[in-house]
Amino acid sequence: MKKALIVGINDYAPIGYGGPDLNGCVNDARDMANTLVICGFSPAKIKILTNQNATRANILNYLKSMISTSVKGDSLVFYYSGHGTRVANIGSDLELDGLDEVICPHDYANNGVIRDDDFKTVLSKLKSGVNMEVIFDCCYSGTGTRKMDLGLEADLLNETARYIPPMLEDEFYLTYASEMETSKNSKKSTVLTKALVPVTGMNHTLWAAAKDNQVSMEGNISGQIRGYFTYHFCKILRATNGNIVRKTLDKQVAIALAAMGAAQINQTESITAEFSQKIFT
Repeated sequence: MKKALIVGINDYAPIGYGGPDLNGCVNDARDMANTLVICGFSPAKIKILTNQNATRANILNYLKSMISTSVKGDSLVFYYSGHGTRVANIGSDLELDGLDEVICPHDYANNGVIRDDDFKTVLSKLKSGVNMEVIFDCCYSGTGTRKMDLGLEADLLNETARYIPPMLEDEFYLTYASEMETSKNSKKSTVLTKALVPVTGMNHTLWAAAKDNQVSMEGNISGQIRGYFTYHFCKILRATNGNIVRKTLDKQVAIALAAMGAAQINQTESITAEFSQKIFT
């Protein structure tokens, strides 16, 4: 059985005008849902959460439910389009223990973000033999945001980064993140130089719209505000009816992003064997 949870957030709390709102995420969610139907997913097995329905509790509860009710042979998709950022992970001893990549639910200002640690906990319950694609069209780091704000060409001024500026406490650590992470995690140099990143023991495939030192953009494509990554990801899946191996999909998305001059490079992580297998299998 194929099942999916799709999240798209344009409207951040408070409801209506006033939050750090976006414009293309609900369009992305619609496109992803329709694309999955073309790829063999039943509409009845696709749960969509947008705007005020995409609370922290709802996202985690529906994700946990989808994973807990899955059985060997199932194919699952979790898709998120919205804001992302990074926050400092401070241990109980008040020592810095790295940086967490997070997504921002509709109610993040009051109820908090969803950290990568939260996802690891949920995904650890994934049963053997269940395929899972996790797809994020959001930003993880602010290292390039100010540069882009200062250096956009005239025809790109309508672009928006899907990025929430960090709190001062977190921004301080972000300033020194490259030094700290390089010393703590030798894999970082690999992450910054190639799109396909093999991760030993990973039980799912992660599709990221941008590398973790880049921002993910949305802008006007043929009269509609869209996330650049999702637009090309869905377009290629529809053209192939989902009959495509992961490394080919990754490469074609990268080529499409480069061709349009997007200031981001998609990144895909999984165990090496999954790169040569078809998506959703």
